[in-house]
Amino acid sequence: MAQRRVKSGALRRGRRRKAARDAAAKRWLLLLGIVGTVVIILGVIGPRPSTRPKRSLTMAQARASNAAVPVDEERRSTAARYRFSGGVASREQATECLATAALYEAGSDTRGQKAVIQVILNRVRAPGFPKTICGVVYQGYTRDTGCQFSFTCDGSIQRRTVHVGWARARRAARRALSGYVFPDVGRATHYHTDWMVPYWRDSLVKVARVRRHLFYVRR
Repeated sequence: MAQRRVKSGALRRGRRRKAARDAAAKRWLLLLGIVGTVVIILGVIGPRPSTRPKRSLTMAQARASNAAVPVDEERRSTAARYRFSGGVASREQATECLATAALYEAGSDTRGQKAVIQVILNRVRAPGFPKTICGVVYQGYTRDTGCQFSFTCDGSIQRRTVHVGWARARRAARRALSGYVFPDVGRATHYHTDWMVPYWRDSLVKVARVRRHLFYVRR
């Protein structure tokens, strides 16, 4: 009889210990759940300066903001001459890609076209970009957002029309493929118009301005 009472008491103590362990485990799970929820909320609403776009600005506000960022001329080192190594057909294809980007991005502005072409050639030789001219121009074109040149994914390319700037853009492209360097933008790999403030602006160094376009190099 006494032996049964001892066993019964041990069984009750074991059950109480198990219940205590279960309760402690539940408290820990609840605490972890609360912490996880807080982390998720902070991740959603907290500051993310490297990825979050800047607030919407008027054109005047954007231009004022851009004007406040100085041009660092010391970082504007001249790019090396581009050496095209492809055959005749590849050269014509590269010429067309360069001319198309130059025209859609800069219109008939001669200096603007040269600047756009130089940026494309700089990207071909920079890490993190495709290694062909057409690859750089049409990078991300299959996505609604994320394309590198907006005309490739916003529908502009579907509205191609006869334009007085085509002949000039093709001449500029051929000159660049033959080694001409447009020194005004240095080795810039990024640019934007002065009436907008892209989210990546403050992570790069502004090295030039050509008309309404601002040019940047990586830090």
